Amino acid sequence: MDRGRGDRRRWLLDGLLCAALLAIGLAGTAPAGLNQGVHADPVAYPPVVVAALVLAVRRRWPLPTLAVVVVAATAYLMLGQPYGPILLSFFVAVYTVAAHRPVRTAAVAGAVALAALVGYVFVGVRPPGPVGLMPAAAWVVVPFAVGVTVRSSREATARARGDEARRLADAERLRVAREVHDVVGHGLAAIHLQAEVALHLLARKPEQAEAALTAISRTSKEALDELRVTLTVVRREETADPRAPAPGLGQLPQLRDRLTGAGVPVTVEVTGTPRPLPVAVDLAAYRVVQEALTNVLRHAGPATAAVHVGYASDEVTVEVTDTGRGGTTPPERSGGFGLAGMRERVTALGGTFSAGPAPPGGFRVHARLPLREVA
Repeated sequence: MDRGRGDRRRWLLDGLLCAALLAIGLAGTAPAGLNQGVHADPVAYPPVVVAALVLAVRRRWPLPTLAVVVVAATAYLMLGQPYGPILLSFFVAVYTVAAHRPVRTAAVAGAVALAALVGYVFVGVRPPGPVGLMPAAAWVVVPFAVGVTVRSSREATARARGDEARRLADAERLRVAREVHDVVGHGLAAIHLQAEVALHLLARKPEQAEAALTAISRTSKEALDELRVTLTVVRREETADPRAPAPGLGQLPQLRDRLTGAGVPVTVEVTGTPRPLPVAVDLAAYRVVQEALTNVLRHAGPATAAVHVGYASDEVTVEVTDTGRGGTTPPERSGGFGLAGMRERVTALGGTFSAGPAPPGGFRVHARLPLREVA
């Protein structure tokens, strides 16, 4: 639809250009002759009309258009007619070839046009001699230079748009990869610990092992549902299940239950008045809590965790603390991919992020996310 509208617009503009050049040619040829002391004969007007009208198809057939205009202009000058508006049509035809065809092709066409045009300088009815070479060359060189410049600018703009599109696509892929890392990493960590518990209890307390296996089933299903929602952005042709909630702070109770089922008791405290948050802020806050609790599962050992969410008028804060091995934290908890991903999420939204050992023991993750628009 847009392409068809653009084509119609170009046809309309070229039609108006033809009408303008035709009117200028018919009305301006005789006065131009008077200014030069040359009488414009009636035979001057057919070439003027042909040169103007053929420009209607200049974008579709630039080279044939230039050929017709060159023949018309050359015939006009060979007949001894004055320099006049027909040269404007010649100017437009040369410019069109330079702007819409490769430089080499345009250069060859321009050279042929110049060679044909300067014929009148020596063999026309009133040849001006070598002094006429300069103006004849100018009517080729100037539009050629303008057309090449416009073409180069257009190609540079197209390349810049392509580079920007690729940059945005790469950023989107990175975002999806980070989302997948968060979803899969948390889900697998919880499933692994629950499986360890089930194996440990299977022989001695099968009823508790059954509870652990049930928790594995629930955790895996929730992780798969969340992964499906995340990957919907990549598989555009599929529609996300409208019943699947988008990740956000509203899902903290389910997250707490999964961690508790995996053997890490989690408490959640909310201060302020909960309210709907911008989607990006809500997702980032949830991912910070999720990744922090996943690190507790992986690295803290026997521990409990506490999540605090604070709502203020202009910001929301999340804090996750645990009672694990804070003094001997492995590299992941002291700045690995998980913490780097959390920091990147928060700072991208204009917030602040900190993470480190919390006295007298354990680990603390804190993020502040402003609710204003980020420029």
